[in-house]
Amino acid sequence: MLNRFAVSLAAVLLVAAAGVTTSATAQTWPSGTIKIVVPFAAGSTPDMVGRIIADSLSAKYAGTNFVVENKPGASGNIGTDAVAKAVPDGSVIGISLGGPLAINTILFPQLPYDPQKDIAPITLLTQLPSVLAVPTSLGVNSVAEFVARLKRDPGKINYGSIGVGSLSHLCMEAIGLKSGAKMVHVPYPGSPAAVTALIRGDVQAACLPAISVTPQLGAGLKILAVSTPKRSAFLPDVPTLKESGIDVESDAWNGLIAPAGTPAPVITKINADVREVLGKPEVVEKLKTQLIAPYPSTPTEMRTKIDDEKKLWADVIKAANIKIE
Repeated sequence: MLNRFAVSLAAVLLVAAAGVTTSATAQTWPSGTIKIVVPFAAGSTPDMVGRIIADSLSAKYAGTNFVVENKPGASGNIGTDAVAKAVPDGSVIGISLGGPLAINTILFPQLPYDPQKDIAPITLLTQLPSVLAVPTSLGVNSVAEFVARLKRDPGKINYGSIGVGSLSHLCMEAIGLKSGAKMVHVPYPGSPAAVTALIRGDVQAACLPAISVTPQLGAGLKILAVSTPKRSAFLPDVPTLKESGIDVESDAWNGLIAPAGTPAPVITKINADVREVLGKPEVVEKLKTQLIAPYPSTPTEMRTKIDDEKKLWADVIKAANIKIE
């Protein structure tokens, strides 16, 4: 009887000690150096968002270093894997997005991490609209006219993207599938090259981040629609694809992640701090210059977003037979 009581008491004390340790870890976050891994190159949108967050948190917590570390490659998989395999104590967090967290699980035959098991969502960060753009020389002024042109010249319209399996690729494939017309895909290494190809008429359409297109509207480009579910506050006069008769929705977003196993109180603490950062007027203004809007969420809402993203593109990837070997 006494032995059983001693064992039970020891178990209770261990659980209590674990709770105290977890709580203490949350209360002491951040401490030392906090690494924010960005799975894309310096100058990319995720990199810009990561540096804004790092700078704001550094100002909030004097004496703590928030360091951005770029780990680009494999469509964001390398940097996301680095977060997945980090020590789950809040010292390493990362920026990621729909590609490495959802779409790549369908595109790649194998990933070095499992987004469902190895990643803990913290919060969504930002959302930015993509736009369907065409050169003015194409002579179309609406999505309906663009679809009519696709059907009139099947297989003769080229579209640009920022790479195989990218959101810009999938969005254009979805437009083709919904309109019942074939287009020819021409991938480019990034938005600047794809925009240049549009201006020159090397391609006749592209679905690209709005910020890459809007500065070139005077150079012979026209925006036909935004791909977001609702009209963008940055482009209120531009209709959505759905409004225009094409049932396609896609939004480019960034989120903050941690390794699975990171204590829940630590996740809660980081979530609260980052949501505070995203609400600062100066941060909102910095993002606005790039047509980016704050998009904070709970960890559960971010997990739902990841799951929805995977479902959204699975049929398109299968129908278009898109693969990355």
